[in-house]
Amino acid sequence: MGLFNFRPSVRPVPLEVHIAGFPGKNYCPRMATMNKPTYQAIRTHSPSKPALIFVSSRRQTRLTALDMISYLAAEDNPRQWLHMPDMEMEHVIHGIRDASLKLTLAFGIGIHHAGLQERDRKVVEELFVNQKIQVLVATSTLAWGVNFPAHLVVVKGTEYFDGKTKRYVDFPITDVLQMMGRAGRPQFDNQGIAVILVHDIKKHFYKKFLYEPFPVESSLLDVLADHLNAEIVAGTVCTKQDAVDYLTWTYFFRRLIVNPSYYNLEDVDNVSLNRYLSSLVEGCITTLIYSSCIKVEDDQRTLTTETIGRIMSYYYLSHHTACIFKEQLAAEVGVEQVMQILSNAHEYAEIPVRHNEDGLNSELAKHLPVQVADSFDSSHTKAFLLLQAHCSRCQLPNADYNTDLKSAMDQVIRILQALVDVAADSGWLVAAISTVQVIQMMYQARWTSDSSLLTLPHVDVYHLPCFRAGSKKIDCLPELMATVGSSHDRLFTMMKDDFDPNQIEQAYQVLRQLPVLHVNLTVKGWWANKEREQEVTLQHNPEESLLKRQWLKVHADQEYVLRVSLARLNRMKASESRAHTPHFSKPKDEGWFLVLGEVDSRQLLGLKRVAVVRNKSTASVVFCTPPTPRRAIYTLYVLSDTYLGLDQQYDVCLDIMPSCVEAQGNTEGDS
Repeated sequence: MGLFNFRPSVRPVPLEVHIAGFPGKNYCPRMATMNKPTYQAIRTHSPSKPALIFVSSRRQTRLTALDMISYLAAEDNPRQWLHMPDMEMEHVIHGIRDASLKLTLAFGIGIHHAGLQERDRKVVEELFVNQKIQVLVATSTLAWGVNFPAHLVVVKGTEYFDGKTKRYVDFPITDVLQMMGRAGRPQFDNQGIAVILVHDIKKHFYKKFLYEPFPVESSLLDVLADHLNAEIVAGTVCTKQDAVDYLTWTYFFRRLIVNPSYYNLEDVDNVSLNRYLSSLVEGCITTLIYSSCIKVEDDQRTLTTETIGRIMSYYYLSHHTACIFKEQLAAEVGVEQVMQILSNAHEYAEIPVRHNEDGLNSELAKHLPVQVADSFDSSHTKAFLLLQAHCSRCQLPNADYNTDLKSAMDQVIRILQALVDVAADSGWLVAAISTVQVIQMMYQARWTSDSSLLTLPHVDVYHLPCFRAGSKKIDCLPELMATVGSSHDRLFTMMKDDFDPNQIEQAYQVLRQLPVLHVNLTVKGWWANKEREQEVTLQHNPEESLLKRQWLKVHADQEYVLRVSLARLNRMKASESRAHTPHFSKPKDEGWFLVLGEVDSRQLLGLKRVAVVRNKSTASVVFCTPPTPRRAIYTLYVLSDTYLGLDQQYDVCLDIMPSCVEAQGNTEGDS
């Protein structure tokens, strides 16, 4: 079983392959020596037909294109690769943002990589497909993306820099085949030509393996612990023997038998095979136990999942991240510490730190509010800086960082949601609320210390003084919503000196759609001498002193249900459920966290997620009263999962009486 490579002669368009080796230990000088042979290959094999040059990095696209221009400058016609009038190209160049691309396009050479603005990429793609420019220098990812066949393909180097291992590694052979496969256009060419420029010591390797079949091996071992955790959570693996049996059904097991040496197995007899698989399972189980994802029962065979293991499986997170949570999450962490834990998650270990980006990271850190203690060439440090820059709406150093930020933001919400669940399971009130605040920050691209008025479109810090009600300054969104109500004119009067009418209208539409919730609370449960379950409505008046407030009598050491009724006062249409999150890449519906806790003890008693409230919604939070009689004040936090500044809190004052066996029995009977 393997991936088979077919000889060029069997292709619909036969492929002629040339492989050339270049000496030199250092990567960059070796790449420079390949530039003239690349130019000569185009002159020889594709003087007037489209040519693709594949390189390993965005920097190499620029350097290669500039060297091509220097060789063209020595020719009688330096613009021989440009196949459109100069005036038309000047008009195209006028709309290009990238400085290097502006220069190269004038000579009929395009560059293409993920760091370009999307509009620039589209322009280059259109020019090359329509044969307005003859040469395109691109990173290898283009081979797997958009289909741009050419008459000639030059693979300039078969190595790339791996930021994780901090060294140059070979492209997978499949990538080289894919790049070669772009040579030859069935509708235009009788044959295609591929020129592979490699390090001289690898020339014979590529000659051999480009045409011979090679096996596809399994990568399961790298993530086996996470797969086993998911199967244990799902209940399909309940014992160590189940785990071994599970492995025998995988592609990894098939390859293990066929190619045991690849997986460090010497022999495939039954004894060796069982010992090897059992060793793998034992290693993964030890790892998962250390991460607090699973536990082994007293019989030393049965495997059961722990809460954090369920959370990791539910959110598709690594057991390494569970380990980070276990070691770094604490009861009193604040917003900054939560962001640090978030950036240390294993999911951010793959964020690339490219050549010389440690210097860029150091410079970026100077403009951000939270200082960095770790090395600037760490992926996790870069993730921390990117998340800070997002919340600060800070200008990033270059387009590469914008791409990296998008990758970081794609992961951020599920990691934070898992953090909320871990904090709630531990009963940590402060940690849970801090994590919810970070979720709000990520959606709004703001810090908790920023004014919530900055949620409105076009509003910046220097605009805040315009929001006033008479002589009184308006400090937050709820105050502005109460002042403006449904009157567009009131908002217009405040903003007319600093904004044009269209901007004011956009701000009004966002303000009108922000959720205004009315909250009613009842406590449901059993009391002594009552024949049926009771439901008591709680009155909320924050202006009253503690002595005058309604103190609800409840029994000690008993389960009650806090029923929370949410009514949206400004009712929404079905089409208006999307929250206002212009700086978040994905659409988001409004949602809420209901968090019940005791402030004095910093203990979280219950947490519930509530989906978008269109009209009315009811949720129940189950809590247990303390074991001894006393007075206790529980606080319900109604927290937006999207907006900063719209949170509410309500005190639930309890006068805890001695426990009642009869009431406890009725409660247990109901459950």
